[in-house]
Amino acid sequence: MHKMKLILPVLLFLNFGLAAQESKQFVIEGKVKQKVTVDLASLKQYKTVNLDSITILNHLLQRKSVIKDITAIDLKDILSTVQIDEASPKKLSEYYLVFTATDNYKVVFSWNEIFNTKNEHQVLVLLDFKADPEKGEKGNIAIITPSDIASGRRFVKGLSKISILQAK
Repeated sequence: MHKMKLILPVLLFLNFGLAAQESKQFVIEGKVKQKVTVDLASLKQYKTVNLDSITILNHLLQRKSVIKDITAIDLKDILSTVQIDEASPKKLSEYYLVFTATDNYKVVFSWNEIFNTKNEHQVLVLLDFKADPEKGEKGNIAIITPSDIASGRRFVKGLSKISILQAK
């Protein structure tokens, strides 16, 4: 019992340390010809999209928060500058992207979800946004899919890495 009293505060401390931390850059790696580091300064070269707000719903479609005053870039614009290490366009249907946050939260998209859709802004890279301060969310580099019904499931705050991989 004495050991349990010591372990519990340590576990609680470690758990709080896992929250997504602010991100100033992310890398694009995997099946690419050259690993790319994208930072806030390099993101300024892209055309931005401004949105008033996006309501964040959880998997039960319950309102969790609202992010406001959003400045974002269409992910396709960023990925169009990355050379995929694949000669056949047909093979790209076998590819998927894993988005990883600073707290190791991961979200997966297929290649076709991103590049074969009618939605103009299917996946957005958020440069700045105002979030509910009670949620501890910071307005840093993140990704979101505004058209998702349960928008919180693929809201990656503190984006640190995009891995482009091929299904085997």
